[in-house]
Amino acid sequence: MKLEIQRMQERHVSQCVHLYMAAFSREPWNEHYDGEAEVRNYFINCFQYDSFLGFTVFSGTKIVALCTGMKKPWIKGIEYYIDQFCVSPDLQGRGIGSWFLKEIEALLSLDNIKGVLLNTEKSYPSYRFYQKNGFHELQGLVLLGKG
Repeated sequence: MKLEIQRMQERHVSQCVHLYMAAFSREPWNEHYDGEAEVRNYFINCFQYDSFLGFTVFSGTKIVALCTGMKKPWIKGIEYYIDQFCVSPDLQGRGIGSWFLKEIEALLSLDNIKGVLLNTEKSYPSYRFYQKNGFHELQGLVLLGKG
């Protein structure tokens, strides 16, 4: 399978919506949506921010993986925060996600972005996936939320 990584563009939104819903409506996430419009709004809103940076993986004309995130200032330069990352459920377990992460990191390094952050839950398979790909827990940091 020939794969091509591209920066996410607004013209990719429809395919991204379908991929996102297919990936995250299943185990272990089991997310429920109030229709496609809710997910579409998430992607449209991403493009409203200058700091947004997303990536897609194409197999032919079909998007088979996506990553949304943002560039953010850091005391040592700029870092990239991954907000959402998924591979088409029927292609998981084939190394596409690991390849995709490496490609993202290579593209980020071209822009002198060296740090990559993300949140995931320890009980999800994604935790082991990210560890396998070189991510580690940042000691002393805790994710807090309100509202």
